[in-house]
Amino acid sequence: MSRDARWKALLELLVERGRLDVEEAAAELEVSAATIRRDFDQLAEQQMLVRTRGGAVVHGVSYELPLRYKTARRASEKQRIAKAVAELIAPGEAVGLTGGTTTTEVARALAVRGDLGSGSPALTVVTNALNIANELAVRPQFKIVVTGGVARAQSYELIGPLADGVLSQVTLDVAVLGVVAFDVVHGAAAHDEAEAAINRLLCERAERVVVAADSTKLGRRAFARICAARAVNTLVTDAAADEGVVRRFEEAGIRVVAV
Repeated sequence: MSRDARWKALLELLVERGRLDVEEAAAELEVSAATIRRDFDQLAEQQMLVRTRGGAVVHGVSYELPLRYKTARRASEKQRIAKAVAELIAPGEAVGLTGGTTTTEVARALAVRGDLGSGSPALTVVTNALNIANELAVRPQFKIVVTGGVARAQSYELIGPLADGVLSQVTLDVAVLGVVAFDVVHGAAAHDEAEAAINRLLCERAERVVVAADSTKLGRRAFARICAARAVNTLVTDAAADEGVVRRFEEAGIRVVAV
């Protein structure tokens, strides 16, 4: 296992459990305790975790794993969700994409759709996510509009009043939201309040709103609210979604697509 892959795995375990012991991590990753100690020390230097006697704990009370450290966990579910979301978008539409691993997969699914291979433009994509803009900019049939703003390292998203200025001047057919939590009562949410504010503005500028979220995000709350559940038209999730949770979304008037 490469160091990069090992660090990703360590950080994901740490986010899940809140605390990791050296011996526990070494057994999980099948490497030596000395290797894990060295990894913990180097990650602590980058302020990715807090070193403790015999292990490590997450850095801060509310921890968000930076996008560059997220592995392909639940990759097949996210790819299925992304394909289903892409199929909801018609040629020629103006689409808003927030940042995140699932919305990045949506961008990739749109890029390979045969009927979007040409057009003037085939799609207009408005995004505040630098990585999504970078992936789609090489598609000449897509018109890419990137908001201004200050880059947020965790998600590669541009936030702040400069992003507000661009979004207030556009109208979208559909906004696709990547979220960390979506609940009937508490709505869609993100970790960061500035990120949530930009995502909220994308929703307000769109005729319809689609939440793309795997089943682990459903029925959960997070710190910063993006929008109320009633603002969402469609939820696309995976087939492992709890039937009771799905039923509550449907009763709230949200179309649920489980793939």
